Amino acid sequence: MKLTPILRLYLFLLCSAPVLLGAGAVANAQQPDATKRETMERRLLYVAVPGIRNYLEYGGHGLLVFDIDHNHKFVKRIPTAGMNDSGQPLNVKGVCASPSLKRIYITTTRTMTCVDLITEKILWEHPYTGGCDRMSISPDGKVIYLPSFEGAHWNVVEAENGTVIGNIRPNSAAHNTVYGLDGKQAYLAGLRSPLLTVADTSNHTAKFTVGPFSNSIRPFTINGRQSLCFVNVNDLLGFEVGDLHSGTKLHRVEVSGFEKGPTKRHGCPSHGIGMTPDEKEIWVTDAHNRRLHLFDATVMPPKQIQSIELRDEPGWVTFSHDGKYAYPSTGDVIETTTRKIVASLTDETGAAVQSEKLLEIVFKGTEPIRMGDQFGFGRVTH
Repeated sequence: MKLTPILRLYLFLLCSAPVLLGAGAVANAQQPDATKRETMERRLLYVAVPGIRNYLEYGGHGLLVFDIDHNHKFVKRIPTAGMNDSGQPLNVKGVCASPSLKRIYITTTRTMTCVDLITEKILWEHPYTGGCDRMSISPDGKVIYLPSFEGAHWNVVEAENGTVIGNIRPNSAAHNTVYGLDGKQAYLAGLRSPLLTVADTSNHTAKFTVGPFSNSIRPFTINGRQSLCFVNVNDLLGFEVGDLHSGTKLHRVEVSGFEKGPTKRHGCPSHGIGMTPDEKEIWVTDAHNRRLHLFDATVMPPKQIQSIELRDEPGWVTFSHDGKYAYPSTGDVIETTTRKIVASLTDETGAAVQSEKLLEIVFKGTEPIRMGDQFGFGRVTH
């Protein structure tokens, strides 16, 4: 039978229909995956380096990003500012992020830099009178309490543009800062004071103090209800507990089974303390013995339960937002349920990364939606 042009066209379309329909089915099958990618959450760990003084040895310079959901694999290095007059990077002092403004902030001894989390561009870098230290941001991401570099005062700064809108002067050698989860109070600790200053954030004034503790306060953390503080102090392997309502010291907790000794940094036996987000445990650092010591925080005073050996001397510890992972400054990644080291942070060259300035940021698609914190504070608010 001779095929006419019309018949040939009909047969072609008839034979091609399953293929065309199959291609459409594949396209339709792929569409939910694309939608899923746009709506799924992705957890990233942002690590500011140099996090300790020898920046050539511990991670170079910039903001390093790691994929929490894929064994903390290195993702990228975001350039940052913060250089001295010779073009060398200054020591990083702190990091925080704003969920509302979608920005991340890094302080050095001189300046604070603001980076857009979506474009990854530097929006501004400002110097501040007296320098900068480890700051903390309000829960709504609009106000930063910025300590001077071991000076007399804290600057109160608008997160949008870096403008100073207030000033608090405890004269304590300003150093560490925690903004309470209710946004009503901020907690200010200086290197040369045994008193923790509590600031009223409605008018940016010092409200009262907690303590005195047995020595000058170093790193500290608080619970979610803002009723208790847990503080490292000079010359103590362990921590002390304070009542944020009455202003009194409640307990002194010493690590048992380990001796104090010389440390590489900070000159403090325990320079780093964090509370798991569920507030069941306190984790405290021990630099000389290269350990984290774990305490049961469901009893008072907290009771020592376990120790974990690390790859180097820890000087800080914080947690992922959900509490699944602990992040000591050594770059070890610890699964909190098993107490096992499950990963180690390494950069694009495979070199070990260490930093005391790191936090988790959760993205939905390309939008940052939830932030962790460099301070391991409790998150139980009721």
